[in-house]
Amino acid sequence: MIVWIVLVAFAIRLVVALCTYKDRLNPVMDYWFLGQEEGHVAKSIVQGHGFGNPLYTQTGPTAWFAPIYPYILAADFKVFGIFTPASCIAILLFDALVSSLTCIPIFFFARRAFGDGAALAAAWTWVFYPGAVYWPIYRIWDTWLGTLLLAILFCVVLRLARSSKISHWIGFGVLSGIVALTDPSVLSVLPVLALWAIWRLHRRQKRWFAPAVAAVLAVIFVVSPWMIRNAVVFHKFIPIRDNLPLEFRVGNNGSAAEPLIITTGPWVPWIDNAEWNEYVNLGEIAYFHQKGQQATAYIKAHPVWYVGMMARRVVYIWTGFWSFGSRYMADKDADHHVEFFTVPLLAFLSLLTFMGLGRAYKKKGINVAAPYAIILIFFPLIYYLTHVGGWYRCPMEPFLITLAAYEVESRAAAWLRRRSAIRAAYRLPVMLPPPQQELPAPTFSQSD
Repeated sequence: MIVWIVLVAFAIRLVVALCTYKDRLNPVMDYWFLGQEEGHVAKSIVQGHGFGNPLYTQTGPTAWFAPIYPYILAADFKVFGIFTPASCIAILLFDALVSSLTCIPIFFFARRAFGDGAALAAAWTWVFYPGAVYWPIYRIWDTWLGTLLLAILFCVVLRLARSSKISHWIGFGVLSGIVALTDPSVLSVLPVLALWAIWRLHRRQKRWFAPAVAAVLAVIFVVSPWMIRNAVVFHKFIPIRDNLPLEFRVGNNGSAAEPLIITTGPWVPWIDNAEWNEYVNLGEIAYFHQKGQQATAYIKAHPVWYVGMMARRVVYIWTGFWSFGSRYMADKDADHHVEFFTVPLLAFLSLLTFMGLGRAYKKKGINVAAPYAIILIFFPLIYYLTHVGGWYRCPMEPFLITLAAYEVESRAAAWLRRRSAIRAAYRLPVMLPPPQQELPAPTFSQSD
């Protein structure tokens, strides 16, 4: 069954990719929509200039992104050409396959917690879920690979809660390091999930210290080459990426017109000439540091505004709603403008998610509900503080869909049970005629 689920998911995404791939080949801004900054880093790698030059010309090395996905894009460009139709189709098919394969861990961690019915419902929902189909095709980025890896790691964590084998924890650490080098936003939940698994081992009176140390050392082993590279190139400790101050500034600049101000400026170097000149003249590290200072200064001067923006981001993450203002709605060029069908869909999914989480806690207990609650609480925190986009919640949507599927499946099963009970209560007994009793054979005396 799971094979067919993946095949159907890939077929749908394949059709969408082949019908829309030309939109990613728009030559504006040096083929900006084929990978954005990561696409330009991949171009730099293929042309022999190394991991750098994330915008339109040679600006030197960068630590703007984690390295794995840009190198995947670079391999694509190496084989199929830089910004060619073939390379565009190839990377879209890769993202489509990654999104399709996410059905597999969804099925397994849903089945582990909630049974076969909820697992099938969750996996099939991911097949047709608009966000899982649209975003991986629309935006060529590392988010989709990070989504798959987080779903796999979630399955691993559920196993670690019962296992103190060093090899299992080393595997978790290695995979966590790979995720960190793919999409560092996932690191917001992995340490907390690991602590939950350690707490479960402690409660079971199993060894936990040695496995935990082994996992940490495995993570360090995987990410340390990239960290050493950053220290050597920039003469500064940069764990994975150095762009957080810019993201902080992008979302906290006094404008509340849109949830993500990246296409209209003037706070980003790929749009505004003044920002571009600052980025080139100051260099990446100094430029990002300056953006962080500007964001901090603005927040200190406008704390009430910042609290209000955080509240709006919370609403946006869980409902997709930002504004129904005429100016915002008229911005048809924005990739994050509100569609009237999106808000009800996301809000309804979020409602079912929290209902499913509550049901999981009541029916299955804290040990089943806790890891899902960790995802829902900790993953979006960084976006509440910085800024949000339409695709930002995608890595946690497999867990939202699982909880929502559990809630719907549970309610459907309860409804069927009630219906069967009602039918049984009102079913009239079948009146059968009483069985015919055989009369004894007559006996005759000799006198007769």
